Amino acid sequence: MSDHLEEQTVDSELVYQGLFLKVRKDRARLPDGSLHGREWVMHPGAAAMLPIADDGRVLMVRQWRYAMHRAYLEIPAGKIDPGETSLQTAKRELLEETGHAAREWAPLLQIHPAIGFSNEVIDIFVARGLERRADAAPDHGELIDVEWATVGELVDALRAGRLPDVKTHIAVMHLQRLVDGDWPWPAFAPA
Repeated sequence: MSDHLEEQTVDSELVYQGLFLKVRKDRARLPDGSLHGREWVMHPGAAAMLPIADDGRVLMVRQWRYAMHRAYLEIPAGKIDPGETSLQTAKRELLEETGHAAREWAPLLQIHPAIGFSNEVIDIFVARGLERRADAAPDHGELIDVEWATVGELVDALRAGRLPDVKTHIAVMHLQRLVDGDWPWPAFAPA
């Protein structure tokens, strides 16, 4: 076990509350009894998906990421709204961001993308059997281009350093292993 590493929160202060993120400033007692400051971001969680068409192509989105001042090619994703499960969020985001729905869904993995300063958790799903249902309708202020890519194109982009987004990077690595037959596909359930 790792009990000898556990830190205990002594006090906690909310120092910022935005539209969906909160920042806390805590004091923690380490196992040796010393006190240390801890600043961290509270995140509501997110869901993402690898949307795969019947022909094997992957539906991707390209969007501007303000903090990095550039556009990124990513798998579709979004934050979990109150009362939603991560699967409900994934289905909603796929439709909103791309205008597509999927016939089948399967959980792929869960990642913790910024454990040094945030409690964010992203559940990543595989969605297959895509069908276009509507025009994309992203959130107000969210501009998105929808793009199709083959697994080979995504792997090439990954190797060339053109997919630095961590959720996309990890999802494409998993997808390559699945497609190559190195790992079994997860169990799918109808939407």
